[in-house]
Amino acid sequence: MKFLKQSLFSLGILGTAFLFLTVVAACDSGKPTEEAKKEDKAPAESMKEGEPAGGKVKGEAKKEMAMPAGEAKALMAPASSAGRMQNDEGVGHYEQKHWDVAEGHFRKAIKGDGKLAEAHYNLALSLDKMGKHEEATTHFKKAAELAPKNPKIVDSPILKKHIGT
Repeated sequence: MKFLKQSLFSLGILGTAFLFLTVVAACDSGKPTEEAKKEDKAPAESMKEGEPAGGKVKGEAKKEMAMPAGEAKALMAPASSAGRMQNDEGVGHYEQKHWDVAEGHFRKAIKGDGKLAEAHYNLALSLDKMGKHEEATTHFKKAAELAPKNPKIVDSPILKKHIGT
């Protein structure tokens, strides 16, 4: 009888845990609500390339669901780079439009590997989004210097706009 009570008690705990995890997963599915979809459309539709979403960004940037078409994409680092982990973390934040957080990770990636062209390029993208165009130009130039044969970098329209090629 004692074994039966313990088994039923254990099943009750497991059932409760399963129900809790199911509810949490459903609430955090990443699918936007109708209200969030409406909020996200306005800034994305009015945004121009090279401008931050919703104007100048201070602190944590607004999260939006998807990058607008034609938006410059941050680049992942090669597996062999010492700055890879920080760079790739920065890419995740860049894609979520957390420009300032992404900037910090890209700077750490450059400290880990000063010759990581992707980190310089990504840092330049983030700086551009925050309106820091002179510093962005410096890092775009460095990225092009470090990776003159990487078409994702040297053929980038935003890089060309900054360095005038």
